[in-house]
Amino acid sequence: MNHRLKRKPLKRYQVGKLLSLFVVVYGFSMLYGMFKPLPENISYESDKHKDTEAEVLFDITHEQDGEVKEDHEIFDRIEKMIADAEDFLVVDMFLFNDEYPPDLSFPPLASWFSEQLVEKKRENPDLSMVVITDRINSFYGSRVPEHIQRLEEAGIQVVWAEMEPLRDSNVIYSGLWRSVIQWFGTPKGGWLPSPFSSEAEPVTVRSYLDMLNFKANHRKVVINEQEALVTSANPHDASAHHSNVALSVRGKVINDILESERAVVEMSDADPSLFDDMEYNGKRSSDAEGAEAKVITEGKVKEQMLKYISAAEADSDIWLGAFYVSDRDIINALKEAADRGANVRLILDPNHEAFGREKIGVPNRPVADELQSYSDQIEVRWYNTNGEQYHTKMLYMTDGDEAMVNGGSSNFTRRNIDDLNLETNLLLVAPKNHAMMEDIEEYFHALWNNDGSHYTHDFSQHSEGEVWKYWLYRLQETTGLSSF
Repeated sequence: MNHRLKRKPLKRYQVGKLLSLFVVVYGFSMLYGMFKPLPENISYESDKHKDTEAEVLFDITHEQDGEVKEDHEIFDRIEKMIADAEDFLVVDMFLFNDEYPPDLSFPPLASWFSEQLVEKKRENPDLSMVVITDRINSFYGSRVPEHIQRLEEAGIQVVWAEMEPLRDSNVIYSGLWRSVIQWFGTPKGGWLPSPFSSEAEPVTVRSYLDMLNFKANHRKVVINEQEALVTSANPHDASAHHSNVALSVRGKVINDILESERAVVEMSDADPSLFDDMEYNGKRSSDAEGAEAKVITEGKVKEQMLKYISAAEADSDIWLGAFYVSDRDIINALKEAADRGANVRLILDPNHEAFGREKIGVPNRPVADELQSYSDQIEVRWYNTNGEQYHTKMLYMTDGDEAMVNGGSSNFTRRNIDDLNLETNLLLVAPKNHAMMEDIEEYFHALWNNDGSHYTHDFSQHSEGEVWKYWLYRLQETTGLSSF
């Protein structure tokens, strides 16, 4: 009797020690995930390259006379870049799959894109080709899609970007992932339905658990020896109708873009040797005046956005076209620019649909309510979407005779521009009368004024003012417990 009584406190003591040890390990893992050093050349900012040939391309889905029309040019240019490649071809794309709910129908963009790459390798077996993509396309190691298997079988190097070396965005969960779950690995195959399509191959429990880290290689880049294209567009069937933007450059800045891509390959413990002989080897296609260009990735995108917005004065115009905007530093910088008299205009996706699933408008609607009500200098319009998304990610500013554009893969959220995701943008500065800047100016004014088509809705179309959505967005943005 006395012996059993003595054993109970001992068991409780042992359980307490185990719980204390777990709390210490979990806390350390969480803090390490928040502050760990970044791999080399991640969060990268290149030198300035003057006289860079640059242009902008648009995918615009719009409603005209009651019909939905598409004026798309980005993948036409990518097709040409693949055909023109002679020395090398590097592709880094986030969403590269053909999975979507079976009751929907989309163009076969992923398989088309794969076939373009495979056919190029057949035509030129000696061409160095690297395709980098996010593990979401294998649903975190559950299986390899057929269209990506074809790339590997053709002799193209496929690199699955490994996100573990980056800092954690969903730190509350990722502390548990790092300390316990990750050590069990992710076997191929599974029995759970894919979250993207009920007709896709089953996936594993641990793939779902991996997904909850909410980290991604979100880059969208195509490079050959003559040209580099940085875009917001994905070779993803269910994204085929989205409105997007791309910036194309020719010049030595391409070498810096290659360096930023090599960093992802090295971070992923893949063989970077194909990059050894890759360098810009092109020539100008026109005699027009060039732009000042630099490549910026991850947190450097935010640094440059804040630098330019913070310098805006009463004669400055700020245009923001965005799928998501939620980063508090960017929002506060826009408010402060408005206080100084800058004209701030935002065209936003209403966040009410995603691949056939209804959304509640977070984060854009509460952010838009906050900004629109803050100052008469800030105006918001909603892109007129019809099942697709306004997927553009672009900041454009003019100040006197100078213009600047910062565009690429980065949504304007904490996850995308705070060194948590992998992202690539181009920063281009040129006179306001540069052909590219005139095209961007015309683009924003056409969308804002509905010139020739019904591009945008008035702010009141999706104005809500719901307090609970505002605080939900703030909680999700702060903690990382969200997909944006």
